[in-house]
Amino acid sequence: MTTPAASPAAVPDVGIRVPPCAPAGQVVETVRRAERLGFDQAWFPDSQLLWRDVFTTLTAATLGTGRIGLGTAVTNLATRHPAVLASAARSVAELAEGRFTLGLGVGNSSVGPVGMRPSTGAEMRSGIATLRALLDGEEWDFGGGAVSRLRDPARVPLFMAASGPRNLRLAGEIADGVVLLSGVSPDTLADASARVRDGALAAGRAPVPLVASAYCAVTDDVERAARQLKPICASIAQTGGTKALALAGIDLDVPDRVGGVYPDLVHAEDWESAVAICSRWVSDEAAAAFARAFCLFGTAEEIAARLRGLGAAGVRGVYLQHVGSYDLPHELIDTVGEGVLPLLREGA
Repeated sequence: MTTPAASPAAVPDVGIRVPPCAPAGQVVETVRRAERLGFDQAWFPDSQLLWRDVFTTLTAATLGTGRIGLGTAVTNLATRHPAVLASAARSVAELAEGRFTLGLGVGNSSVGPVGMRPSTGAEMRSGIATLRALLDGEEWDFGGGAVSRLRDPARVPLFMAASGPRNLRLAGEIADGVVLLSGVSPDTLADASARVRDGALAAGRAPVPLVASAYCAVTDDVERAARQLKPICASIAQTGGTKALALAGIDLDVPDRVGGVYPDLVHAEDWESAVAICSRWVSDEAAAAFARAFCLFGTAEEIAARLRGLGAAGVRGVYLQHVGSYDLPHELIDTVGEGVLPLLREGA
């Protein structure tokens, strides 16, 4: 995501998650469709065993489009050394000519399957400092007498994805923008925004742009559609999100380990099986409450109204996700692009 001035009438930029789950030509056609329908960004996740290489896919998407912003949401500093990442980001940025954003996170779905651990806050701070120096053309001391710089650098916005309080504050301190992973519940969004703002103030910086991530479905039957969210709810409960869920009246007790799901709850290869397994702990009522509070599930009119509300609350962009990791978001692109975006931008 580039960092332009805020859209008029408090209308946030609208982006779509496009997993590189198919050959590059199919992915590019999907992004072109999103561009034609008026989406502002296409965000690509990075996980080396789940999908095609994100920078190869980004290169193809960059060459195949002309307006839409492109970014990683997210890559990481664990499986990708900062110097390697800087070179890849610079190469895409040259082609994209101002349309590319490098989104970074702790690496959950990249590191877990290969026996590594997510990056710590200290590692994120150090890695982003290294990236910024290299992309700005500065020398960097890598230790052991290796002081080097990146030839032909290019300025690239560095966004950090965060959900926990420490990483939210850290992102406000060091990133050019923040992808909020806490959904769009007013309470959790306000808390996350405040922590980012506190981090920026502590570092003597101006507030940074915020992108709120949310699962989305255009539907007139939220209860039925929400059943697909059960693995997401269970994963949030597993990873310290029970207090946030409780704010919406959702009380879950999910075991630390859930068997029968590969590779994890959020990226399950057999989604229907994962839904059935998670139904032991997540009721239909809890899933529907989660959809209404934390996600953008509803009619086109309802979603457009909530997006305007997010813009009024200071959110610069919204990152929409469909449920699933191994199919392209054709339905979400069409239903949002044809139904929501025209309503959102009426009079803007």
